[in-house]
Amino acid sequence: MLFLNRKVLLIALILLLGACNRDRVKMDDAETLPVDQLYREAKSTLDAGQYRRASRFYERLVARFPYGKYHEQSQLELAYSQHKERRAEDALSTVNRFIKLYPTHERIDYAYYLRGLINFEREAGFLDRFIEKDFTRRDLKNIRQSFQDFKELTDKYPNSSYANDARTRMVYLRNGLAQGEINIASYYYRRGAYVAAIGRARYVLEQFQEAPQAGDALALMVLSYEKLGQTEASADALKVLKLNYPEHAYFTGHFPKRKATWKQLNPFRAEA
Repeated sequence: MLFLNRKVLLIALILLLGACNRDRVKMDDAETLPVDQLYREAKSTLDAGQYRRASRFYERLVARFPYGKYHEQSQLELAYSQHKERRAEDALSTVNRFIKLYPTHERIDYAYYLRGLINFEREAGFLDRFIEKDFTRRDLKNIRQSFQDFKELTDKYPNSSYANDARTRMVYLRNGLAQGEINIASYYYRRGAYVAAIGRARYVLEQFQEAPQAGDALALMVLSYEKLGQTEASADALKVLKLNYPEHAYFTGHFPKRKATWKQLNPFRAEA
């Protein structure tokens, strides 16, 4: 049995070395293959989910053939492959170069969508953590950039096949950012920093007025003004809250006790 196991291991090792040699030959061929064959090799590798190797093929194609349709398409697919490798900075650099060089390309809408997706997927998991905890300082640059990328796509190409998905992701990002601000405002309120809580709540109303968290912002303003003894400002905020959100948890005494249920609102959790 021991001899048999050794034989099996030896055969496996020979097969592995053979596969490595074939891989090495293919990569060597990237220096000599004509552009159409090199592209087919890169695309088949990409479709097989071998993103690291695909990126290497695309990089050689882009370097060897700096003009033509294969060059242009390869840059897009290289950006996607780098994104799947989790090389976000490289992917952004590639897609930004494509947008700059080919602003009228037939797939330029996809380039904008991919740029938003790269920023979205590298920060979506962080956004979950941000809104579920009380953080007072976080760098949301990439999250906001993702929102702007998707917005640019929907503004420039509203009929794009990627526009609906982009809009859905924009709503998710907007509501997530709003919930994060509400959590921070609640954090300040619980610690008696009522002026700071009002400032955060007002920011939500100014920047995310279409988000469902606008009701929470008004409720926090009602409570914070009341704590500060500014009864007139509290009453004004209460009128607006009652007019626009008559069924808000504030009126049942369950605000701000309830916790954010963001996990139920995140349609992209499986992707992040």
